[in-house]
Amino acid sequence: MSGQAVPILMYHSVATAPNEATRALSVAPEAFTEQMAQLADLGRTPVTTAELARCWRRGDPLPERPVLITFDDGYEGVHRHALPVLAKHGFVSTLFVSTGWLRGAHDTGGGLDTMLDWDQVRDLAGGGVEIGGHSHTHPQLDQLDDDTLRFELLRCKEIVTDELGAAPVSFAYPYGYSSRRVRRTVRETGYRQSLAVGNGLARPGQGPYALQRVTVRRNTGAEEFERLVQGRAIARNFARDRALTKGYAVVRRARQVRRKAIGSRV
Repeated sequence: MSGQAVPILMYHSVATAPNEATRALSVAPEAFTEQMAQLADLGRTPVTTAELARCWRRGDPLPERPVLITFDDGYEGVHRHALPVLAKHGFVSTLFVSTGWLRGAHDTGGGLDTMLDWDQVRDLAGGGVEIGGHSHTHPQLDQLDDDTLRFELLRCKEIVTDELGAAPVSFAYPYGYSSRRVRRTVRETGYRQSLAVGNGLARPGQGPYALQRVTVRRNTGAEEFERLVQGRAIARNFARDRALTKGYAVVRRARQVRRKAIGSRV
């Protein structure tokens, strides 16, 4: 059914020896290979972010047991390690790129580890990977002023369009942070749907600009991975993450209020 809850898996780096900055949110190539085999054994059918949102928007049916495989940022291991495995199973996926982190003419130097270059991104796009936006320099979007926010979204879109010949229609919020203003600006700059984190199953009622994902990490074992895909015990698995996220959100809001108060006195 088109309205069913769908697991959206969030990956970052796929690497044998990740650095400290990316270790927690990386997966080993062997683990990724096993997880994709699990999806095949479970009879899951991967769809892209654009396909999921389109089906829910139109009320069209989704394939049996749909799942989304997504990657954030644009690490080189997605091309080196993940693409051959995805191709073996005939799986589609979505890669959300921070355009200023990728190697090449637009590189701002902010990448946390070895990043993709644009030839590799084109290989991925030709191999069934939807390329979506993830901002230009990977900031916390809800902390930006309106002009800088719009620049981050449009610059990312312009670069992807110039490099690939097609505008990205899907977006993922860096760090998972958004706000009503951010979501409105994402929509106004031409993206049709966007993913948060939330560590829950995606449902149509979340709206196309706040679809939730579940995080796959380096210590995600086979049994936990199956629970995530099936939507079992997700709240228990990520209870600590949610508590930390809520706590940090309070701190961030307090900082934002303080900055506004200081600005009003200048």
